[in-house]
Amino acid sequence: MTAFRKPQIALTSKAAPFVIRAERAGDVAMREALLDACFGEDRHGRTCQRLRDGRAPAAGLALSAMREGKLVGTVRLWHVSAGGRPALVLGPLAVDPACRELGIGAALMHQALAAARARGHAAVILLGDAAYYARFGFSADKTAELALPGPFERDRLLAIEFADGALDGAWGMIVPTGAALPKRRSVRAPVARAA
Repeated sequence: MTAFRKPQIALTSKAAPFVIRAERAGDVAMREALLDACFGEDRHGRTCQRLRDGRAPAAGLALSAMREGKLVGTVRLWHVSAGGRPALVLGPLAVDPACRELGIGAALMHQALAAARARGHAAVILLGDAAYYARFGFSADKTAELALPGPFERDRLLAIEFADGALDGAWGMIVPTGAALPKRRSVRAPVARAA
């Protein structure tokens, strides 16, 4: 009788698993470095950044992908009014260039969309590559009459509806509606008083 052996599988560093979890305060510096690496330090001037500036992401919809203790992916969703219709804007989605073949971006997208749907949101809008985002259900079918507060390519403005008709008749500017970030209080040095 021949004994069958389990084949040995050599795990490479690329095979290391990743986990997606809610973003934590300790992720901020790593997230900012990752976004700079993926989009450049001039990313703050982009059109969709105007929808995020001074706003907090939607509750429960800021996700981090972690691998071996390092942040390797991030996605956030933000409250907006899409021509008077409540919606979310997704972005930025970023994955460490060294980890792009591991499916992290797709996993972040699936989890973010599932969480948005579970929280009762009716639609998600993004500015991105139609060929990439079509696999998640995004299209330009409902965005033809919507605009962003700055320059953008019309064919890159995409949306997905979780509730049929959520964006029917939506037209006009997409504007932020989410909670404002608390203003930072400046700490002033005590003023010396003459005795």
